[in-house]
Amino acid sequence: MKNCFRIPRVLLPRKGFRKWAVIACDQFTSDRGYWERVAREVGDAPSAFHMILPEVYLGEDDEARIENIHESMRYALEEGWMHKAARGLVLVERTTKAGVRRGLLACIDLEEYSYEEGASSLIRATEEVVPSRLPARVAIRRGALVEFPHAMVFYRDKKDKLMRALEREDLEKLYDFDLMEHGGHLTGWFIPEDVSIDALHMLSGLASPCFAVADGNHSVAAAKAYWEEVREKLPERERRNHPARFTLVEMVNVFDEAIAFHPIHRLVKETDAEAFCSYFAGKVPCTRQGRTLYPKIASAPECVSRTDEAIAEYLKHNEGKVDYVHGDEFLKDPGEDCAAIAMPELDREEIFTTLKKGKRFPRKTFSIGEAEDKRYYLEGREISYD
Repeated sequence: MKNCFRIPRVLLPRKGFRKWAVIACDQFTSDRGYWERVAREVGDAPSAFHMILPEVYLGEDDEARIENIHESMRYALEEGWMHKAARGLVLVERTTKAGVRRGLLACIDLEEYSYEEGASSLIRATEEVVPSRLPARVAIRRGALVEFPHAMVFYRDKKDKLMRALEREDLEKLYDFDLMEHGGHLTGWFIPEDVSIDALHMLSGLASPCFAVADGNHSVAAAKAYWEEVREKLPERERRNHPARFTLVEMVNVFDEAIAFHPIHRLVKETDAEAFCSYFAGKVPCTRQGRTLYPKIASAPECVSRTDEAIAEYLKHNEGKVDYVHGDEFLKDPGEDCAAIAMPELDREEIFTTLKKGKRFPRKTFSIGEAEDKRYYLEGREISYD
Protein backbone atom coordinates (compact mmCIF):
# COMPACT_ATOMS: atom_id res chain seq x y z
CA MET A 1 0.00 0.00 0.00
CA LYS A 2 1.62 3.25 -1.15
CA ASN A 3 1.63 6.10 1.37
CA CYS A 4 1.10 9.66 0.14
CA PHE A 5 0.68 11.27 3.56
CA ARG A 6 2.92 12.81 6.18
CA ILE A 7 2.12 13.65 9.81
CA PRO A 8 2.52 17.41 10.34
CA ARG A 9 3.49 19.65 13.22
CA VAL A 10 0.91 22.38 12.84
CA LEU A 11 1.30 25.98 13.91
CA LEU A 12 -1.56 27.48 15.91
CA PRO A 13 -2.16 31.02 17.19
CA ARG A 14 -1.46 31.49 20.88
CA LYS A 15 -4.66 33.48 21.39
CA GLY A 16 -7.41 35.39 19.61
CA PHE A 17 -8.68 32.56 17.42
CA ARG A 18 -11.68 34.50 16.10
CA LYS A 19 -9.58 37.36 14.70
CA TRP A 20 -6.88 34.99 13.53
CA ALA A 21 -9.08 32.75 11.35
CA VAL A 22 -10.22 34.20 8.01
CA ILE A 23 -11.91 32.58 5.03
CA ALA A 24 -10.09 31.23 1.96
CA CYS A 25 -8.59 33.88 -0.32
CA ASP A 26 -10.61 32.73 -3.35
CA GLN A 27 -13.97 33.52 -1.78
CA PHE A 28 -16.05 36.72 -2.13
CA THR A 29 -13.89 37.75 -5.08
CA SER A 30 -16.48 40.30 -6.22
CA ASP A 31 -17.34 41.56 -2.75
CA ARG A 32 -14.80 44.08 -1.51
CA GLY A 33 -17.17 44.96 1.31
CA TYR A 34 -16.72 41.49 2.81
CA TRP A 35 -12.93 41.83 2.97
CA GLU A 36 -13.18 45.42 4.23
CA ARG A 37 -15.31 44.17 7.14
CA VAL A 38 -12.71 41.47 7.85
CA ALA A 39 -9.94 44.09 7.82
CA ARG A 40 -11.87 46.26 10.28
CA GLU A 41 -12.54 43.36 12.64
CA VAL A 42 -8.93 42.17 12.57
CA GLY A 43 -7.29 45.60 12.81
CA ASP A 44 -3.69 45.23 13.97
CA ALA A 45 -4.35 42.03 15.91
CA PRO A 46 -2.35 38.88 15.10
CA SER A 47 -4.19 37.21 12.22
CA ALA A 48 -3.75 35.01 9.19
CA PHE A 49 -5.34 37.92 7.32
CA HIS A 50 -1.94 39.65 7.26
CA MET A 51 -0.40 36.60 5.58
CA ILE A 52 -2.76 35.98 2.65
CA LEU A 53 -3.71 37.78 -0.57
CA PRO A 54 -7.49 37.85 -1.06
CA GLU A 55 -8.15 37.47 -4.77
CA VAL A 56 -10.44 40.50 -4.74
CA TYR A 57 -7.22 42.56 -4.59
CA LEU A 58 -5.30 40.71 -7.31
CA GLY A 59 -3.80 43.10 -9.85
CA GLU A 60 -3.53 45.92 -7.32
CA ASP A 61 0.21 46.24 -6.64
CA ASP A 62 0.67 42.49 -6.21
CA GLU A 63 4.44 42.72 -5.76
CA ALA A 64 4.20 45.04 -2.75
CA ARG A 65 1.35 43.03 -1.23
CA ILE A 66 3.31 39.78 -1.56
CA GLU A 67 6.38 41.40 -0.01
CA ASN A 68 4.22 42.50 2.94
CA ILE A 69 2.86 38.97 3.30
CA HIS A 70 6.37 37.54 3.56
CA GLU A 71 7.38 40.18 6.07
CA SER A 72 4.26 39.48 8.13
CA MET A 73 5.12 35.78 8.22
CA ARG A 74 8.63 36.50 9.42
CA TYR A 75 7.32 38.93 12.04
CA ALA A 76 4.67 36.44 13.24
CA LEU A 77 7.31 33.78 13.82
CA GLU A 78 9.79 36.14 15.46
CA GLU A 79 7.16 37.64 17.78
CA GLY A 80 5.77 34.25 18.76
CA TRP A 81 2.27 34.77 17.42
CA MET A 82 2.10 31.01 16.82
CA HIS A 83 3.23 27.92 18.67
CA LYS A 84 4.14 24.58 17.12
CA ALA A 85 2.13 21.57 18.25
CA ALA A 86 3.64 18.13 18.66
CA ARG A 87 3.68 15.85 15.64
CA GLY A 88 0.15 14.66 14.99
CA LEU A 89 -2.94 14.99 12.85
CA VAL A 90 -5.80 17.31 13.78
CA LEU A 91 -9.42 16.18 13.80
CA VAL A 92 -11.52 19.13 12.66
CA GLU A 93 -15.25 19.65 13.19
CA ARG A 94 -16.85 22.52 11.30
CA THR A 95 -20.45 23.40 12.14
CA THR A 96 -22.35 25.15 9.35
CA LYS A 97 -26.00 25.49 8.37
CA ALA A 98 -25.61 22.18 6.52
CA GLY A 99 -24.51 20.29 9.64
CA VAL A 100 -21.21 19.21 11.19
CA ARG A 101 -18.44 18.41 8.72
CA ARG A 102 -15.49 16.37 9.97
CA GLY A 103 -12.03 16.16 8.49
CA LEU A 104 -8.40 15.32 9.19
CA LEU A 105 -5.57 17.80 8.76
CA ALA A 106 -2.66 15.97 7.19
CA CYS A 107 0.19 16.65 4.77
CA ILE A 108 0.02 15.20 1.28
CA ASP A 109 3.11 14.36 -0.77
CA LEU A 110 3.16 16.58 -3.85
CA GLU A 111 5.19 13.94 -5.69
CA GLU A 112 1.99 11.88 -5.61
CA TYR A 113 -0.22 14.69 -6.96
CA SER A 114 -1.04 15.67 -10.53
CA TYR A 115 -3.52 18.02 -12.15
CA GLU A 116 -2.87 16.72 -15.67
CA GLU A 117 -5.59 15.10 -17.76
CA GLY A 118 -5.19 11.32 -17.73
CA ALA A 119 -3.23 11.31 -14.46
CA SER A 120 -2.73 8.00 -12.66
CA SER A 121 -1.31 9.58 -9.49
CA LEU A 122 -2.66 8.84 -6.00
CA ILE A 123 -3.89 12.42 -5.61
CA ARG A 124 -5.68 14.06 -8.53
CA ALA A 125 -7.29 17.39 -9.33
CA THR A 126 -11.03 17.29 -9.89
CA GLU A 127 -11.07 20.19 -12.34
CA GLU A 128 -8.91 21.85 -14.94
CA VAL A 129 -6.25 24.13 -13.48
CA VAL A 130 -6.03 27.53 -15.20
CA PRO A 131 -2.33 28.48 -15.62
CA SER A 132 -3.06 32.22 -15.37
CA ARG A 133 -4.29 31.74 -11.80
CA LEU A 134 -1.01 30.24 -10.58
CA PRO A 135 1.72 32.95 -10.79
CA ALA A 136 0.56 35.07 -7.82
CA ARG A 137 0.04 31.97 -5.67
CA VAL A 138 3.48 30.61 -6.59
CA ALA A 139 5.08 34.00 -5.91
CA ILE A 140 3.58 34.02 -2.42
CA ARG A 141 4.85 30.52 -1.75
CA ARG A 142 8.29 31.26 -3.21
CA GLY A 143 9.20 33.57 -0.34
CA ALA A 144 6.90 32.13 2.32
CA LEU A 145 8.00 30.72 5.66
CA VAL A 146 4.52 29.39 6.48
CA GLU A 147 1.55 27.96 4.60
CA PHE A 148 -2.09 28.16 5.61
CA PRO A 149 -4.30 25.53 3.94
CA HIS A 150 -7.73 25.94 2.44
CA ALA A 151 -7.74 22.83 0.24
CA MET A 152 -10.12 19.95 0.91
CA VAL A 153 -9.25 16.51 -0.43
CA PHE A 154 -11.91 13.82 -0.63
CA TYR A 155 -11.56 10.19 0.30
CA ARG A 156 -14.26 7.55 -0.11
CA ASP A 157 -15.47 5.89 3.09
CA LYS A 158 -19.14 4.97 2.75
CA LYS A 159 -19.31 3.33 6.19
CA ASP A 160 -17.33 6.15 7.84
CA LYS A 161 -14.90 3.65 9.38
CA LEU A 162 -12.10 6.18 9.85
CA MET A 163 -14.10 8.68 11.86
CA ARG A 164 -15.77 5.93 13.87
CA ALA A 165 -12.34 4.64 14.85
CA LEU A 166 -11.23 8.10 15.97
CA GLU A 167 -14.41 8.59 18.00
CA ARG A 168 -13.12 5.92 20.37
CA GLU A 169 -9.99 7.94 21.18
CA ASP A 170 -9.67 10.37 24.11
CA LEU A 171 -8.31 13.42 22.27
CA GLU A 172 -7.04 16.78 23.51
CA LYS A 173 -9.09 19.77 22.38
CA LEU A 174 -6.97 22.42 20.62
CA TYR A 175 -9.56 25.07 19.83
CA ASP A 176 -13.30 25.66 20.04
CA PHE A 177 -14.72 28.99 18.84
CA ASP A 178 -17.14 30.85 16.56
CA LEU A 179 -15.78 32.03 13.22
CA MET A 180 -16.25 35.59 12.01
CA GLU A 181 -18.64 36.63 9.22
CA HIS A 182 -21.24 33.88 9.71
CA GLY A 183 -18.69 31.11 9.18
CA GLY A 184 -20.19 28.86 11.84
CA HIS A 185 -18.19 27.11 14.56
CA LEU A 186 -14.80 25.39 14.48
CA THR A 187 -13.45 22.77 16.88
CA GLY A 188 -10.19 20.86 16.64
CA TRP A 189 -8.65 17.92 18.52
CA PHE A 190 -5.03 16.84 18.55
CA ILE A 191 -4.35 13.24 17.48
CA PRO A 192 -1.15 11.84 19.07
CA GLU A 193 1.51 10.49 16.73
CA ASP A 194 0.87 6.80 17.45
CA VAL A 195 -2.85 7.19 16.76
CA SER A 196 -2.06 9.35 13.71
CA ILE A 197 0.08 6.56 12.24
CA ASP A 198 -2.83 4.13 12.53
CA ALA A 199 -5.27 6.70 11.10
CA LEU A 200 -3.07 7.36 8.06
CA HIS A 201 -2.65 3.63 7.49
CA MET A 202 -6.44 3.31 7.42
CA LEU A 203 -6.76 6.42 5.23
CA SER A 204 -4.21 5.10 2.73
CA GLY A 205 -6.39 2.04 2.25
CA LEU A 206 -9.31 4.24 1.20
CA ALA A 207 -7.80 5.35 -2.11
CA SER A 208 -10.53 4.67 -4.64
CA PRO A 209 -8.22 4.39 -6.64
CA CYS A 210 -7.08 7.88 -5.71
CA PHE A 211 -7.85 10.89 -3.54
CA ALA A 212 -9.60 13.90 -5.05
CA VAL A 213 -8.65 17.55 -4.55
CA ALA A 214 -12.19 18.89 -4.33
CA ASP A 215 -11.63 22.46 -3.16
CA GLY A 216 -8.46 24.50 -3.51
CA ASN A 217 -7.28 22.95 -6.79
CA HIS A 218 -5.23 26.03 -7.69
CA SER A 219 -3.72 26.25 -4.22
CA VAL A 220 -2.42 22.68 -4.41
CA ALA A 221 -1.27 23.18 -8.01
CA ALA A 222 0.74 26.24 -6.91
CA ALA A 223 2.33 24.24 -4.10
CA LYS A 224 3.31 21.59 -6.67
CA ALA A 225 4.77 24.20 -9.03
CA TYR A 226 6.84 25.71 -6.23
CA TRP A 227 8.07 22.29 -5.09
CA GLU A 228 9.24 21.54 -8.62
CA GLU A 229 11.30 24.76 -8.52
CA VAL A 230 12.83 23.82 -5.18
CA ARG A 231 13.42 20.18 -6.11
CA GLU A 232 15.62 21.09 -9.08
CA LYS A 233 18.08 22.86 -6.76
CA LEU A 234 18.34 20.05 -4.21
CA PRO A 235 20.62 17.01 -4.14
CA GLU A 236 18.70 13.74 -4.17
CA ARG A 237 19.23 13.06 -0.46
CA GLU A 238 17.50 16.33 0.55
CA ARG A 239 14.42 15.85 -1.60
CA ARG A 240 12.77 13.16 0.49
CA ASN A 241 12.00 15.27 3.56
CA HIS A 242 12.11 18.87 2.39
CA PRO A 243 9.05 20.70 3.84
CA ALA A 244 8.12 22.21 0.45
CA ARG A 245 7.52 18.69 -0.89
CA PHE A 246 4.36 18.48 1.22
CA THR A 247 1.31 20.65 1.69
CA LEU A 248 -1.26 20.73 4.47
CA VAL A 249 -4.84 19.85 3.51
CA GLU A 250 -8.07 18.76 5.14
CA MET A 251 -9.01 15.18 4.23
CA VAL A 252 -12.81 14.84 4.12
CA ASN A 253 -15.09 11.88 3.47
CA VAL A 254 -17.03 12.51 0.24
CA PHE A 255 -20.05 10.89 1.95
CA ASP A 256 -20.02 13.32 4.88
CA GLU A 257 -23.67 14.34 5.25
CA ALA A 258 -22.74 17.97 5.95
CA ILE A 259 -21.20 18.35 2.49
CA ALA A 260 -23.66 19.82 0.03
CA PHE A 261 -22.90 19.85 -3.69
CA HIS A 262 -24.41 22.82 -5.50
CA PRO A 263 -24.53 23.38 -9.26
CA ILE A 264 -22.94 26.48 -10.75
CA HIS A 265 -25.27 27.93 -13.34
CA ARG A 266 -24.25 29.83 -16.48
CA LEU A 267 -25.43 33.35 -17.26
CA VAL A 268 -24.84 34.84 -20.70
CA LYS A 269 -25.27 38.60 -20.35
CA GLU A 270 -25.06 41.75 -22.46
CA THR A 271 -26.31 39.79 -25.45
CA ASP A 272 -29.40 39.26 -27.59
CA ALA A 273 -31.05 36.80 -25.20
CA GLU A 274 -33.60 35.54 -27.73
CA ALA A 275 -30.91 34.87 -30.32
CA PHE A 276 -28.78 33.03 -27.78
CA CYS A 277 -31.67 30.85 -26.58
CA SER A 278 -32.46 29.84 -30.15
CA TYR A 279 -28.81 29.10 -30.87
CA PHE A 280 -28.34 27.05 -27.69
CA ALA A 281 -31.50 24.99 -28.29
CA GLY A 282 -30.07 23.99 -31.65
CA LYS A 283 -26.84 22.75 -30.04
CA VAL A 284 -27.95 21.15 -26.77
CA PRO A 285 -31.22 19.28 -26.07
CA CYS A 286 -33.13 21.38 -23.56
CA THR A 287 -36.42 22.78 -22.37
CA ARG A 288 -37.08 26.48 -21.99
CA GLN A 289 -38.88 28.69 -19.50
CA GLY A 290 -38.66 32.30 -20.55
CA ARG A 291 -34.98 33.14 -20.91
CA THR A 292 -33.85 30.18 -18.80
CA LEU A 293 -32.72 26.97 -20.48
CA TYR A 294 -32.71 23.52 -18.86
CA PRO A 295 -30.43 21.06 -20.68
CA LYS A 296 -31.76 17.49 -20.81
CA ILE A 297 -28.43 15.88 -19.87
CA ALA A 298 -28.43 14.07 -16.52
CA SER A 299 -24.65 13.77 -16.03
CA ALA A 300 -23.32 17.00 -14.53
CA PRO A 301 -19.84 16.89 -16.14
CA GLU A 302 -21.25 16.10 -19.59
CA CYS A 303 -23.89 18.79 -19.25
CA VAL A 304 -21.37 21.42 -18.18
CA SER A 305 -18.95 20.45 -20.94
CA ARG A 306 -21.51 20.65 -23.72
CA THR A 307 -23.00 23.87 -22.32
CA ASP A 308 -19.62 25.59 -22.10
CA GLU A 309 -18.70 24.50 -25.62
CA ALA A 310 -21.95 25.94 -26.98
CA ILE A 311 -21.50 29.23 -25.09
CA ALA A 312 -17.89 29.58 -26.24
CA GLU A 313 -18.85 28.98 -29.87
CA TYR A 314 -21.69 31.50 -29.66
CA LEU A 315 -19.46 34.20 -28.14
CA LYS A 316 -16.94 33.81 -30.96
CA HIS A 317 -19.48 35.36 -33.33
CA ASN A 318 -21.75 37.39 -31.03
CA GLU A 319 -21.50 40.01 -28.33
CA GLY A 320 -21.87 38.90 -24.75
CA LYS A 321 -20.14 37.77 -21.59
CA VAL A 322 -20.47 34.64 -19.47
CA ASP A 323 -20.83 34.66 -15.70
CA TYR A 324 -21.01 31.79 -13.20
CA VAL A 325 -23.80 32.06 -10.67
CA HIS A 326 -24.58 30.17 -7.46
CA GLY A 327 -28.14 29.69 -6.24
CA ASP A 328 -31.41 29.27 -8.13
CA GLU A 329 -33.14 32.59 -7.50
CA PHE A 330 -31.86 34.33 -10.62
CA LEU A 331 -33.21 31.53 -12.83
CA LYS A 332 -36.71 32.98 -12.39
CA ASP A 333 -35.61 36.23 -14.03
CA PRO A 334 -32.08 36.33 -15.48
CA GLY A 335 -32.37 40.06 -16.16
CA GLU A 336 -32.46 42.26 -19.22
CA ASP A 337 -30.28 41.15 -22.16
CA CYS A 338 -29.43 37.95 -20.28
CA ALA A 339 -30.07 34.24 -20.70
CA ALA A 340 -29.55 31.59 -18.04
CA ILE A 341 -28.61 27.94 -18.39
CA ALA A 342 -29.47 25.79 -15.36
CA MET A 343 -26.90 23.12 -14.50
CA PRO A 344 -27.84 19.82 -12.81
CA GLU A 345 -26.69 18.81 -9.35
CA LEU A 346 -23.65 16.55 -9.14
CA ASP A 347 -24.03 12.99 -7.94
CA ARG A 348 -21.08 12.68 -5.52
CA GLU A 349 -20.38 9.19 -6.84
CA GLU A 350 -19.45 10.84 -10.15
CA ILE A 351 -16.34 12.37 -8.57
CA PHE A 352 -14.43 9.13 -8.24
CA THR A 353 -15.94 7.41 -11.29
CA THR A 354 -14.74 10.37 -13.38
CA LEU A 355 -11.24 10.34 -11.88
CA LYS A 356 -10.96 6.58 -12.34
CA LYS A 357 -11.24 7.19 -16.07
CA GLY A 358 -8.32 9.62 -15.89
CA LYS A 359 -10.63 12.54 -16.58
CA ARG A 360 -11.26 15.84 -14.80
CA PHE A 361 -14.41 17.89 -14.42
CA PRO A 362 -14.92 20.99 -16.53
CA ARG A 363 -14.23 24.16 -14.56
CA LYS A 364 -17.02 25.27 -12.26
CA THR A 365 -19.02 22.06 -12.47
CA PHE A 366 -19.94 22.17 -8.80
CA SER A 367 -19.51 24.12 -5.60
CA ILE A 368 -19.09 22.56 -2.17
CA GLY A 369 -21.48 24.30 0.18
CA GLU A 370 -21.99 28.03 0.41
CA ALA A 371 -19.15 30.56 0.36
CA GLU A 372 -19.31 30.89 4.16
CA ASP A 373 -18.79 27.12 4.49
CA LYS A 374 -15.33 27.13 2.92
CA ARG A 375 -12.23 26.47 4.99
CA TYR A 376 -10.91 29.27 7.16
CA TYR A 377 -7.17 29.83 7.54
CA LEU A 378 -6.29 28.84 11.10
CA GLU A 379 -3.66 26.10 11.23
CA GLY A 380 -0.31 26.75 9.58
CA ARG A 381 2.85 24.81 8.80
CA GLU A 382 6.44 25.87 8.21
CA ILE A 383 7.54 25.21 4.61
CA SER A 384 11.05 26.68 4.64
CA TYR A 385 14.29 25.89 6.41
CA ASP A 386 15.07 29.63 6.71
